[in-house]
Amino acid sequence: MNQRCSVLFSFFQEPIRPLEKRALNFLVNEFLLKNSYKLTSITFSDENHDQDFELWDDVGLNIPKPPDLLQLYRDFGNHHVTTRDVVDVSVGVDDDELEAATPILGTVPVFETTPQSIEQCLVVQKLEDQISVLNNEKWSLMEQIQRLESEIDFLKNENFAVSTVYGVAPHPSLEQVPHTVSEDNGRYLDIKSSENDSKHGNAEEKNLSSSAEHDTRTSKDDTLNSVPCKDTEKVSSCAPSAKTAVHFDKPNRKLSPAFHQALLSFCRMSADSRLGSEVSRIADSEKSVMLMLGRCLPHIVPNVLLAKREELIPLILCTACLHPEPKERDQLLHILFNLIKRPDDEQRQMILTGCVAFARHVGPTRVEAELLPQCWEQINHKYPERRLLVAESCGALAPYLPKEIRSSLVLSMLQQMLMEDKADLVREAVIKSLGIIMGYIDDPDKYQQGFELLLSALGDPSERVVSATHQVFLPAYAAWTTELGNLQFHLIPTLLSKIEKLLREGEHGLDEHKLHMYLSALQSLIPSLFALVLQNAPFTSKAKLQGEVPQIEVTRFPRPASPLQDVAIIIGSREQLAVLLQLYNHQLEHEGTTGWETLLWVVNQLLPQLIEIVGKINVASTACVHEFSRFFWRLCRTFGKIFTNTKVKPQFQEILRLSEENIDSTAGNGVLTKATVPIYATGVLTCYIQEEDRKLLVGFLEDVMTMLSLSHAPLDSLKASFVELGANPAYHELLLTVLWYGVVHTSALVRCTAARMFELLVKGVHETLVAQRVVPALITLSSDPEISVRIATIPAFGTIMETVTQRELLERVKMQLASFLEDPQYQDQHSLHTEIIKTFGRVGPNAEPRFRDEFVIPHLHKLALVNNQQSVDSKRLDIATHLFEAYSALSCCFISEDLMVNHFLPGLKCLRIDMEHLSPEHEVILSSMIKECEQKVENKTVQEPQGSMSIAASLVSEDTKTKFLNKMGQLTTSGAMLANVFQRKK
Repeated sequence: MNQRCSVLFSFFQEPIRPLEKRALNFLVNEFLLKNSYKLTSITFSDENHDQDFELWDDVGLNIPKPPDLLQLYRDFGNHHVTTRDVVDVSVGVDDDELEAATPILGTVPVFETTPQSIEQCLVVQKLEDQISVLNNEKWSLMEQIQRLESEIDFLKNENFAVSTVYGVAPHPSLEQVPHTVSEDNGRYLDIKSSENDSKHGNAEEKNLSSSAEHDTRTSKDDTLNSVPCKDTEKVSSCAPSAKTAVHFDKPNRKLSPAFHQALLSFCRMSADSRLGSEVSRIADSEKSVMLMLGRCLPHIVPNVLLAKREELIPLILCTACLHPEPKERDQLLHILFNLIKRPDDEQRQMILTGCVAFARHVGPTRVEAELLPQCWEQINHKYPERRLLVAESCGALAPYLPKEIRSSLVLSMLQQMLMEDKADLVREAVIKSLGIIMGYIDDPDKYQQGFELLLSALGDPSERVVSATHQVFLPAYAAWTTELGNLQFHLIPTLLSKIEKLLREGEHGLDEHKLHMYLSALQSLIPSLFALVLQNAPFTSKAKLQGEVPQIEVTRFPRPASPLQDVAIIIGSREQLAVLLQLYNHQLEHEGTTGWETLLWVVNQLLPQLIEIVGKINVASTACVHEFSRFFWRLCRTFGKIFTNTKVKPQFQEILRLSEENIDSTAGNGVLTKATVPIYATGVLTCYIQEEDRKLLVGFLEDVMTMLSLSHAPLDSLKASFVELGANPAYHELLLTVLWYGVVHTSALVRCTAARMFELLVKGVHETLVAQRVVPALITLSSDPEISVRIATIPAFGTIMETVTQRELLERVKMQLASFLEDPQYQDQHSLHTEIIKTFGRVGPNAEPRFRDEFVIPHLHKLALVNNQQSVDSKRLDIATHLFEAYSALSCCFISEDLMVNHFLPGLKCLRIDMEHLSPEHEVILSSMIKECEQKVENKTVQEPQGSMSIAASLVSEDTKTKFLNKMGQLTTSGAMLANVFQRKK
């Protein structure tokens, strides 16, 4: 009765509703996070993976979020709780219940009973009785179903083996009764039945031992007689699972069965619960183990710590492989893919390893039917780690899928993820899996789809995705393209056509990103093209190749340390490539390209088209020059030195026509001003670094410098060559050698060019070389008989002041610049003064502060003062305009009060005088700057803590800035320089 009443009051508590559970889950997780239980919070949220704990609205209640748990707890004390009086009551037990119940009874406190509570107790008792009946019926039906399933299995296998399994008695004194249950192939030990057996234990207590022995013999005889074997001597092989009876020693005691039952009732067993049922049954066959794992794993997984769940992967996979029920297998694989909420790299690798093991075990049909649907379900999962797992799975499972599925469903899945997924890591994994797919696909109809995917991947905004495309997808696609015969007839020509179209459309603005995309793709195709040349060579049939194909994973194509590394992978082995290369070089050197169709296409079609494209590139586009230089370098290094010397260089030399007779020729000069010059110099002539190769490069640069100088052509192509080569310190000595050739040249035009080229080289050259090679050359040129040569050295001297830190070196340069400014012979040299002012404006903000304060700003003041006396308006405006740019640039620097008062403000006032007559637009800005500078100086003591804040820049008010910006379009000065007025020094 006490137990009934306890159940009664628990019955009053209404079961938790789903929305209530989600709300409480949210509040509990919030409590854990606020109180630094982060690990517990992670585990808790993982166990409730269907709920978003970051969003209250996900709970589903259309109400505002309630207070947190702590506030609810504190507020609960303010509510009145109705209490009930309790008394001690004794409950009697009928005599006929004594044998089935414990003999030791006591009294327990219960709630005060009322007519209403008694009625409710009766209702509860009735419901409990019904539950008990239904439970018994459920277990009976389950056993019946499983018995029938077991019989079906036996009939299918036509191999009957009777396994007699005895129930385990709760006490040795009770009778051992044979009890056969057919669930799980009818082979498990059921300790649950012991409770039922014990109820009948007092029926035949005497002759217990003899009865058990007789039952055992009878059961064994029946088993042997029922085995459908042709030879009874082969019983052990026909029925390996048959078990003999289990015997227990009987204690020499005289206790009644009722007393034994009463004692054993104190054993706490839970056979009526799901887990208790599983525990009470012990599997003794492979199938029953699989069935038990299939039932238990879904309940085990949510209760395992997140960090340890990968330990379950072997159990889940083994069960999913061997379980007989498709629905159970599907559930287990679903658990595998949802095992960890956000699996890290190591956890994903573990899951993928399991998927591959599963695929190898079950074959392509089940992989398609069971694993792929799990991938498809999570293709749009909200967590990128789960989508990443899907993308990686498509590649890992590719070898184990039917080929029709690879080129249809899997390819479509990856295409969708590449186009739609926003996570770079996911798209990178998609590209790698696409590369693997391309290694297996054999449907020619999918070629165009693959090409479109390639272009999408090359144009991806993520560098990770583009890198994966070059390392994995493109080589795999190129291999397939080669097999189809499309490499030289479609893929490469199509990319070249796209490059030519870009150059045609880019006269007023080239899309350098797309150019890089197509050209880098061409560069990555060079190993495939060279491999095709070798494989289609006339000597291939003569080559006796040795060596095994190296085991190289497609997903880990290395970035080649040598251009031939990828070729070796494509060919099959380094030994095989070495043999082919030896024959290839011999053929080129002695027989040329005779009978060599693929190489003839490279020489007669590909190279001329590339050289023609190079001539259309804007030489001022540093990025384009760099990209094409890299391409030709890789091409020449891959195809070899003999090919470069005999096939590549002659075609460039024919175009460039480097000879004295072409100096005044329009055709000759035209190509020398194009990007052909720097690309040939840096992409072809630098491929090999032997002495003869370096001499050829030096001679080429000297010839270009001479021809451009003597023909008064722009120097952009030579400058582009110096910039590209100067980025590599290995070429600094070589470039200095070229410039020294210009320093001592008989023509002043060439010496002037050399002086200007030093400016490009100074920034990248080590200070030691500057001191030993650059400054002496510039000092030599600064005393040149031709004034134009001396003026040409000023930018280089300024760059030295901007970049060098050696005090002695700076003093030498300062003295040379001072001689230009103070020597009377230069007093009327307008070009010299213009060049100095431009140089001061360019290098002043970054030059050493002392040099700027003691030399640059005072001399600008002097130049501004002298310009007030200039009688020629055109020269006066030219100097004033350059002074304005210089002052605008220097205004971003910290200027001391003394320097401001003595030089900066006076210089600005002189400049304003010029602008009042020549450029009123500039005069407005200058007047505002001067006015605010003067106000700033007056309040210097207050403003001084601002430190390095540019005084001139800080003096320009917002109104002045607005006026200035409005006038910028009308000014003749550089907008970039004027913008510096409003910037601090960075």
